[in-house]
Amino acid sequence: MKYYIPNIPQTKKKRIVIVGGGFAGLKILRKLSGKGFQIVLLDKNNYHQFQPLLYQVSTAGLEPTAISFPLRKILQNEKNIHFRITGLKEINDHNNEIITDIGKLSYDYLILAMGTTTNFFGQKNIEKYSLAMKTAADSILIRNTILKNFELSLLETEEDKINSFINIVIVGGGPTGVELAGALAEMKKYIFPKDYPELDLNNMRIIIYEASPKLLSGMSSFSSKHALKYLKSLGVEVYLNTRVDDYDGNLLSVSDESTVSTKTVIWAAGVKSERITGIAEELFAPGNRINVNRHNKVPNTSNIFVVGDQCIMKTQKYPNGHPQVAQTAIQQARLLAKNILRIESGNKPTDFEYVDKGSMATIGRNLAVADLPFGKFRGFTAWILWSIVHLFTIVGIKNRISTFLNWIWSYFTYDQSLRVLIIPKFINQSR
Repeated sequence: MKYYIPNIPQTKKKRIVIVGGGFAGLKILRKLSGKGFQIVLLDKNNYHQFQPLLYQVSTAGLEPTAISFPLRKILQNEKNIHFRITGLKEINDHNNEIITDIGKLSYDYLILAMGTTTNFFGQKNIEKYSLAMKTAADSILIRNTILKNFELSLLETEEDKINSFINIVIVGGGPTGVELAGALAEMKKYIFPKDYPELDLNNMRIIIYEASPKLLSGMSSFSSKHALKYLKSLGVEVYLNTRVDDYDGNLLSVSDESTVSTKTVIWAAGVKSERITGIAEELFAPGNRINVNRHNKVPNTSNIFVVGDQCIMKTQKYPNGHPQVAQTAIQQARLLAKNILRIESGNKPTDFEYVDKGSMATIGRNLAVADLPFGKFRGFTAWILWSIVHLFTIVGIKNRISTFLNWIWSYFTYDQSLRVLIIPKFINQSR
């Protein structure tokens, strides 16, 4: 590739290229805006998405636009910040250049904040036939699949075939799986009986398979125990120490040699980062995370940094790296922005120290668990704390108001008004 990305001017300002518009990338951009740099932001989408609430899009509780914020709106009136939709293909460290899908680009500082994608652990059938939930598009597909399968179930007369359309299996008992299962259980209780009175929903199964001995493995035993209790009270079947072995689009096989007939399998069992050409092979850890030092700098480079889920920083307190959560990304991004300014002024960068602000997961109406520095909470108190924290973390005042109004409506009416089955047409994306 010989050409450079057009319409990005060459200036005397040092250029910072940020790949990824998630929590980390957005935080760095905001902290370095107006500090004398030219900043180029690259992302495969033109919006920032609030991933913790994707499950509510999947279950028709929120519109995708309520948890998505246009990146160009953030960049309005910023003369020295440029945005392009593209993916990163290769890094040429010797020439301080990257190769993207739309051309080459030089940099003075390169920051990788690309996050993660779904890890199917090499299981090709599961990757082909199951559904992932990492993007807003994934969540819309899950919503469409569930609604379409319920509609198709009405066209069957045999009980086994009907059940295969309405059974839903979730693989993975982390926050994503637990929150999704809880939301689906509430739909089964409050929504589906009104929408589909012809169906016997007593036959509908919502199942979680978790390969480890407990749910929410990153949280305390207190939270794990209560999450299990809440899910069972909602009618969710939970199988621990159980691995999913195969899925052919109709029949799911698990390690205890049982099978489940289902048209809907949602995979929430692991994540990985994309492999980046140009990063030395020995720097990749399991899950394609890139090893970095205490300043988030890639070893043996002078100006390449990785933040958030895409990196692994091993410390005495966190020998296996920091948790892959939003707070890690935000804190690393905040310090990296300060460190770049320190480097530019001739000072030594500061080592990163993670401040654990706690973990939360919601299971359903008035049901949640929270591990916070000042205590562990469950039930209604944890649910209120979860709601407040997530509401104020969403980007954009309008999005916060929209989300809050949807929550209020759903809470008092026991209804979700976004059960719209929209099948998108494909567009020609060739240039």
